[in-house]
Amino acid sequence: MATYGSEAHVALPSQFLTFMLADEQYAVGILHIKEIIEYGSLATVPMMPDCVRGVINLRGAVVPVMDLSARFGRGQSIIGKRSCIVIVEACGEDGANKQVLGMLVDAVNAVVEITAGDIEPAPSFGTRIRPDFIAGMGKLTDKNSGRFVILLDIERVLSSEEIVDMARGAVAAA
Repeated sequence: MATYGSEAHVALPSQFLTFMLADEQYAVGILHIKEIIEYGSLATVPMMPDCVRGVINLRGAVVPVMDLSARFGRGQSIIGKRSCIVIVEACGEDGANKQVLGMLVDAVNAVVEITAGDIEPAPSFGTRIRPDFIAGMGKLTDKNSGRFVILLDIERVLSSEEIVDMARGAVAAA
């Protein structure tokens, strides 16, 4: 059974939501996805790192929205016709403290099935994002035969502890 990075006790799901950031395709396990909403106006929050685009009101709850492009060190996303916010639920690094967050993506593609046998370990180099953000590389076996999608370790990408540290650094630098 395929596993997240070095954490052999956590099995990867078999269904993934694929989405685009610039010209690269990424995927997140479907069990983390709560919903997908159209991009709307965000309330900005002062003194936040560039990757925190703002917050939205989702049925009365304040949900922070992270710009994945900025999180990956590529600068803020340019909002287009297909831009949307993927609402996900992620646990803290301790496995508790579930948090609902929004991820700003350029476009959502589809839900795909990737079997454990079609998931390769994350490469240690050659990607444009931090290796610890990658849970593995999923081989797409349908008409896109031979293509890979980057499977994200959503808990690490959306680590609230790391974002808080980044915000503290932004406040200290000001």
